[in-house]
Amino acid sequence: MSSESANVSQRGQVDLLDFVDWSGVECLNQSGSHSLSNALKQGYREDDGLNLASDDDEQLLIYIPFSQVIKLHSVLIKGPEEEGPKTVKLFANRENMGFSNVNDFPPSDLIDLSADNLKGKPVVLKYVKFQNVRSLTIFIEDNQSGSEITKVQKIVLYGTTVQTTDMKGLKKIEDH
Repeated sequence: MSSESANVSQRGQVDLLDFVDWSGVECLNQSGSHSLSNALKQGYREDDGLNLASDDDEQLLIYIPFSQVIKLHSVLIKGPEEEGPKTVKLFANRENMGFSNVNDFPPSDLIDLSADNLKGKPVVLKYVKFQNVRSLTIFIEDNQSGSEITKVQKIVLYGTTVQTTDMKGLKKIEDH
């Protein structure tokens, strides 16, 4: 795959958790007792005893909107050795995706998670594809062992915010 492993201390890259629009976050095929909050929210995701788990089969489809436009640099997806995610497709600014149409669109990036990644080593993304991101869809296609349940202990998105101009705040300059 084109993705290469990242160094956590990428200069200027921050955890984008504070910019997640929680009212729009969704996860399809999550277990009722092992929801996305366990892997994504601060405090929960640091507890290895908590995880996001798939329900009917190994696939998970996660939609994360942001409260402002961001540049996504790298992702950290931590999981157990056997049931941790393997093939992950990322889609920038693709809304209303479901399991029926997720393969109709080319992913912005495709990641094949290694054992090192599952232990907490971030993956650098095709940065050029993630410059003006309003939302991110994460499709976890399968897991390491091919079992029916996929487990994710932690998801961290690293990047920066895009400095935008508030057009409403600008005043028209009158000609004198």
